[in-house]
Amino acid sequence: MTPPNLNRSLGRIQEIYTDIAKVADKVTKSRCPYKDAKSMCTAMFACSNQNWNGQHSPICTAKDGDLNYRKAWRL
Repeated sequence: MTPPNLNRSLGRIQEIYTDIAKVADKVTKSRCPYKDAKSMCTAMFACSNQNWNGQHSPICTAKDGDLNYRKAWRL
């Protein structure tokens, strides 16, 4: 038999992770998936939104919200 507090806690954790997943899904549709929290580009390929500017790693110059990163790839 499962303690009632455990079921309540598991339900709350599921709600929290569901909310996180919804926000993450929304953000991935408007933000380049290769841009980290410090606006550095983590892509391992050339992209027209990369600005090396003397840096060890490129800076992502794409603006959040209006980015279609797929057009930035150099094929």
